[in-house]
Amino acid sequence: MFVLGNFLSATAQILDVVLTILYWMIIIRVVASWLGADPYNPIVNFLQRLTEPILAPIRRIVPPLGMGLDLSPILAILALMFIKAFLIKSLIDLSYRLQ
Repeated sequence: MFVLGNFLSATAQILDVVLTILYWMIIIRVVASWLGADPYNPIVNFLQRLTEPILAPIRRIVPPLGMGLDLSPILAILALMFIKAFLIKSLIDLSYRLQ
């Protein structure tokens, strides 16, 4: 069973890194939009392509408020924090029990 425990531990660590990178990409996208970055800039375009599949479903549920205030990045970050706190911690705890 130790192999399954090690597999779950490695999966949790990789998922943690991926979610952390996604978290920072959303934050950078928000800051870039505040600064009025050129949407045709390759870096801004790259960030939009990677984060839009996460933000678009949230926007369908919670549309932007008045004055262009978009809550979808905040809700996405909260969801990522929940996933990191719940799912990754659960995977790590399960992996320790299987080792």
